[in-house]
Amino acid sequence: MLTRMATRDDAPEVIPLLLEAIGDIAYLLTGASDESEAAERLTAFYNQPGNRVSCEHVLVAEQEGRVAGMLVAYSGNDAHLLDEPFLVESHRRASSMADSAIVREAQDGEYYLDALAVAATYRGQGIAKQLMTAAELRAAELGFDRTALIVEAYNDRAYKLYIASGYTETGTLRIGDSDYRRMVKLI
Repeated sequence: MLTRMATRDDAPEVIPLLLEAIGDIAYLLTGASDESEAAERLTAFYNQPGNRVSCEHVLVAEQEGRVAGMLVAYSGNDAHLLDEPFLVESHRRASSMADSAIVREAQDGEYYLDALAVAATYRGQGIAKQLMTAAELRAAELGFDRTALIVEAYNDRAYKLYIASGYTETGTLRIGDSDYRRMVKLI
């Protein structure tokens, strides 16, 4: 298996995984009313630099020439700048998010693992762990001493993976109508 930075050509395989990973947050970010519209808007953001879901922030695991999994990660120091394009777009579309702020998930001084998903065909093969390890190596190369993420409060399977990978729960966060556990790992 190969872990690499994503390219624009990966969009058809990455976007469904991204939608799966972020769930309802896709609607909050894009102002979309259905999954097809959310996918279309996320694809546009994916293909543009300077936002949190841009391909420049996506690692992919490739197996058998296919994207087996993806992980979105970026500097917490830049989180507010990476969210700005979503706010500008919501103002342009006059969406419900136009008068609100995006909940800041990432903190200064950390490398933030924003979204992680593995294609159903490849689950149970350690791909999520390999993507996390690749992101942690990238974080260290960029000078970070910790990584962070959030996980839905009900997602015990993912929570156990993160605990087993060395993450520690540091608090909770509410985004939209959902509660999330905030987790940090020193690297």
